[in-house]
Amino acid sequence: MGMTVEIDDALYERAKTEAQVEHRTIEGRIEYWAAVGCAALDNSDLPVSFVAEALASLREPRDYGA
Repeated sequence: MGMTVEIDDALYERAKTEAQVEHRTIEGRIEYWAAVGCAALDNSDLPVSFVAEALASLREPRDYGA
């Protein structure tokens, strides 16, 4: 379900730029940032870059040697 949320113009423009580079939607980019932020807060003993890489690896397709 979609919801309208107001955000700072500069944040929107940054999300738009990064979304284009990564072939994501703006919504997808902001959702990714939120997921990384939540996971980083939940795992404050880990570097944010490690958390981001771990989340990215979870999205990669798996080849289980079928």
